[in-house]
Amino acid sequence: MGSQFLAPVLHEGEEDVERTLRPRRLDDFVGQERTKEQLSIALEAAHARGDALDHVLLVGPPGLGKTTLATIVREELGVGLRTIAGPALERKGDMAAILTGLEARDVLFIDEIHRVNRAIEEILYPALEDFRLDIVVGQGAGARTLTLDLPAFTLVGATTRTGLLTTPLRDRFGMTFRLGYYEPAELASIVVRSAGILGVELEGGAAEEIAGRSRGTPRVANRILRRVRDVAEVRHAGIVTLDVAREALELLEVDEVGLERVDRELLSAIAHKFGGGPVGLSTLSVTLGEETDTIEDVYEPYLLQLGFLQRTPRGRVITALGREHIGAARAADGLF
Repeated sequence: MGSQFLAPVLHEGEEDVERTLRPRRLDDFVGQERTKEQLSIALEAAHARGDALDHVLLVGPPGLGKTTLATIVREELGVGLRTIAGPALERKGDMAAILTGLEARDVLFIDEIHRVNRAIEEILYPALEDFRLDIVVGQGAGARTLTLDLPAFTLVGATTRTGLLTTPLRDRFGMTFRLGYYEPAELASIVVRSAGILGVELEGGAAEEIAGRSRGTPRVANRILRRVRDVAEVRHAGIVTLDVAREALELLEVDEVGLERVDRELLSAIAHKFGGGPVGLSTLSVTLGEETDTIEDVYEPYLLQLGFLQRTPRGRVITALGREHIGAARAADGLF
């Protein structure tokens, strides 16, 4: 159940619920206070001038609100939104069709923008800088370039890995916001808000219990809330008490710091199968049966945040804190 619980891909019904729970205005967005303040000023200034908002790059692990912020930008500006995943942009013609279909001040949201290929990037450069689309017609000596003017628009790019973005593309974003993990109190507020939308009654510290095991991530908090609701409805009277929340979390194999089964298997594999590390990412991928991207983007960031794992030039190493958490024998002095 562990890997499915945090899997980045949602089923259609899950996606509908996620959209329902997302705030639509900046004032309703909990956490990321510095980002909200800067974005609020930029939005107000752009709105007052009647200009398109400067291009925005949102950076951070999955589930911290990048897609939500893109939707909020659209709502605050009162314009259209076109959303597409970076890997889906394969041909120049696809990108050209999207760009020419935008209206003035519209928002184009590209998720996983670090996975856009070089051919698409070449089209984006003049589009982002000069709102111009260059189309090459013909081949060889007879080829010529047609230039189309585009309406001023805003590109909002989301990425989990800024290091994979090329410098020319990264430099064309006027604003870059790095989203961090949420504090338990912020997550508790999100859980209470989501419970109100879902019609779930919370009692006796249940919101705080869910928040404390949500990996600092609102998306995880909302998913846990839905699973806790299921347990409350099937096994109890429908009210989520602290005991019901703990029962559901135990069923989900989510421990007291928010680690699930795959997280613990990752730490145990390094500690027991590979002598504490270092061990390469590809080896861990085969051992766990998980994709390398999933390990890097979904599991590792939170383990690094907790200090349970280290990335070294030679591979991954479990820390003393990590060993302690999984109940392994403490490493000899000087091992790490």
